[in-house]
Amino acid sequence: MAQQSGDPQLTIDPRSGFCKTNSTFYSKRKPISLPTNHALDLTTFISSRPHHAKVAFIDATTGHQLTFADFWRYVESVSTCLSEMGIRKGHVVLLLSPNSIFFPLVSLSVISLGAIITTTNPLNTTQEITKQISDSKPVLAFTIPQLLPKLAHASSTGNLKIVLLPDHQNQNPPNTNSTDLRIIGTLEEMMKREPSETRVKDRVTLDDTATLLYSSGTTGVSKGVISSHGNFIALIQNVSRRFGKSEQEEIYVATVPMFHIYGLAAFTMGLLALGSTVVVLSKFDMADMLSAVQKYRVTYLPLVPPILIGLVNKADEVKKKYDLSSLRTVLCGGAPLSKEVIEGFVDKFPNVTIMQGYALTESTGAGASTDTMEESRRYGTAGLLSPSTEGRIVDPDTGKSLLVNQTGELWLKGPTIMKGYFSNEEATASTLNSEGWLRTGDLCYIDDDGFLFIVDRLKELIKYKGYQVAPAELEALLLGHPEIADAAVIPFPDKEVGQFPMAYVVRKSGTTISGTAVMDFIAKQVAPYKRIRKLAFISSIPKNPSGKILRKDLIKLATSKL
Repeated sequence: MAQQSGDPQLTIDPRSGFCKTNSTFYSKRKPISLPTNHALDLTTFISSRPHHAKVAFIDATTGHQLTFADFWRYVESVSTCLSEMGIRKGHVVLLLSPNSIFFPLVSLSVISLGAIITTTNPLNTTQEITKQISDSKPVLAFTIPQLLPKLAHASSTGNLKIVLLPDHQNQNPPNTNSTDLRIIGTLEEMMKREPSETRVKDRVTLDDTATLLYSSGTTGVSKGVISSHGNFIALIQNVSRRFGKSEQEEIYVATVPMFHIYGLAAFTMGLLALGSTVVVLSKFDMADMLSAVQKYRVTYLPLVPPILIGLVNKADEVKKKYDLSSLRTVLCGGAPLSKEVIEGFVDKFPNVTIMQGYALTESTGAGASTDTMEESRRYGTAGLLSPSTEGRIVDPDTGKSLLVNQTGELWLKGPTIMKGYFSNEEATASTLNSEGWLRTGDLCYIDDDGFLFIVDRLKELIKYKGYQVAPAELEALLLGHPEIADAAVIPFPDKEVGQFPMAYVVRKSGTTISGTAVMDFIAKQVAPYKRIRKLAFISSIPKNPSGKILRKDLIKLATSKL
């Protein structure tokens, strides 16, 4: 264990991974190997990996496939076209698209030149997308015809050129002849180009920026996260360690958005490097997902908690309608699963292993994970620290590093930690310290066996008369009520006490429980300062693509009438 720290003089507890000398937790997993060649780009690294499968990507709706051979030939063709357009190292290219088999193709073509991919949610408003464009200043954008209106302003007022992506699923494309749009071609045209060995290609290193992803902004303004080629290569080595043990051809379904770190890291890069086949859903639909599992004999199913919970609730109906016998593993990220959910899933799907994970955009998709069913049965945990990752638990008020089983802010350090926030030195300085430690903003503890437990978001703690109340604790209790389908707890401002807990609750279909009954239910289980003092019923809890509750939206709703 001592060798992981890089200092043989340090004594590390082999059970917890904790070193008292420097108050640091070291990963109990075997370290990953990193490239010794500093002049290496991410695309070259992925393309050089061996693979078992023949097919890289399948469009679940149309059945259109990209073999590995075709995929890498198209990357060369598109890279050649981009180079001839003048795209160079350091240029930013925007990718505005739903999930698509062409998403990885564009991403890796851009990255191969040392240029930078920035992605955005297709559901974002024109104003939100324009704001990101204003911040990141892309010189080129790839999008589908249906999303062109969201780029019209940026294209007409700036220098943004647009390349159209194929959209075989829409039979009625909009008119793209608007003079406000600077459309310069299509991806299909670029894919037909003969690759050129003499194209301009700048020297790219592990430290150069590969992506500019904008954080979810669940607690504040969205910020551009700068991740390097080295960050993603370390993440791919992590993915390879976790999922690359099988000798058979693995088939995954891309159920989460590719514009998000979860989807980008897994489906656009990690699984491609493993040589696995990815079946792509353009948007999530439970029936489409289950049909894809049945049709393509999917073995791995990545999910977020709300979808997994829905699968458990409808398990009997699902198993009657779909053949899911090929499924061997479910991967769940976004929030730890409760004992009830895990046991419910195992009861309904006894031959399927649940694996969980914890990560941030700022940690390039790495952080902690459970890699076996046994580890996942340590209920409530996010897992063991990722390979080559170090952690600290720090008192947010004093800055003092804490010990095993003590709760504080989780700090992370390792090869996947971001370079910083784009054009935001203040935010970078407040999140990354001079030693490279990332302040996650998550309130956590690590137990005697090295397992990480997330208590809550630090910034979302409710301060009631100086006492700290964790929304996640109250939400877990609420979800234990038989008549409650979903719930979220937020801080509600009050002149006398500062803040008090307010709950938004989704009733289960056919139930009529009252707000008073819900508050009484919680009051019997918590200390007086933790009681819910205001409650509203709502049709659904707003969440981001990774399943995190959008508390800021609920806070805005709750305080709009003050």
